[in-house]
Amino acid sequence: MNLENIQVPKHEILKAEEAEKVLEFYKVTPDELPKIKRSDPALKGMKAEVGDIIKITRKSPTAGESFYYRVVIDD
Repeated sequence: MNLENIQVPKHEILKAEEAEKVLEFYKVTPDELPKIKRSDPALKGMKAEVGDIIKITRKSPTAGESFYYRVVIDD
């Protein structure tokens, strides 16, 4: 999979303090976030571990950028 493809949004692992801020802002626990499998092709080469929170940045014609969060689960 070509991760440089324009259609693949940016994926990044949040640091612990960033993840805590996101959870606090949305008033959720990691279990309440949408899931992403550790084997997802977009995570290839990222060394994501189960429980990590992934920030996905998508381009939006109306908002400029929008952010989505997923928690990494085992396959």
